Amino acid sequence: MSFFIMAFRRNIVFSASEDRLERLLEDRLKPGADKEKIDERIWDLFGEEWVIMMTDLSGFSRGVEKYGIIHFLQTIQESERILIPVIEEHDGILLKMEGDSMFVIFRRPRKALAAAIAMQRVLVDYNNGRIPEEQILLCVGLGFGRVLKIGDTDCFGAEVNAASKLGEDTAKANEILVTASFKEAAGEQEGIAYALLDGAPPGASAAYRINYAL
Repeated sequence: MSFFIMAFRRNIVFSASEDRLERLLEDRLKPGADKEKIDERIWDLFGEEWVIMMTDLSGFSRGVEKYGIIHFLQTIQESERILIPVIEEHDGILLKMEGDSMFVIFRRPRKALAAAIAMQRVLVDYNNGRIPEEQILLCVGLGFGRVLKIGDTDCFGAEVNAASKLGEDTAKANEILVTASFKEAAGEQEGIAYALLDGAPPGASAAYRINYAL
C-alpha cells in the first residue's frame, strides 16, 4: 500500500510540474504576452543548479549493425547492471535512458567527476579478458549550471545541450569531456588534469578532456 501511495504522489508531482510549465508556455504565446516576466516565473519555479552527465557507448551503432538486436539488448542490460550502482554510490540520479545513453544529474561536481572516473575504471575491469564485441566502452560528457528541472523526468538548458554533445558525439572510448563551467565548479584536484579541446559545443565557452589514471 505504501509503495502505491508513493508512486501516486510521484505521478502527481510530475504531472503538476509539467502542467504548470505547459500553461506558462501557452501564456507566453498569447498576443501581447510579457515574455520576460513569464520567463522569470519559469526560472523561479524550475531553475536549479545541477551537474549534467550524459553517457554513450563507443561504437555501439556499428556493433548493432554487425551483431544484431539481441547483442544490443545484452549490452544495454550489462551497462545498466554495472554502472547504475556506481552512479547511486556517488549520489547521482538517473533521470532516463535512451538507447545506450544515460542522462544523470548530480548536485556536486566533484562527486560527478568521481562517479565518471569510477564508471570508467569498473568497465576496464569488466572488459579485461573479454573479446572486443563483448566489451563495454563508455564515453562521458559533464556540464554544470542552472537548468530547468521538471520534476524527476527531465532537465533543459545550455549545459544539458553541451554535455549531451560532448558525451554522445565528441567523446571517444574511456574519455570524460567537460564544459568550462564544470571545470570551474569542480576546481583543481590531485591526480586530475584538464586538457583544452580545440572546439567547444554550443552552449559552452570551452571544453576540456579529463586526464586521469585508469
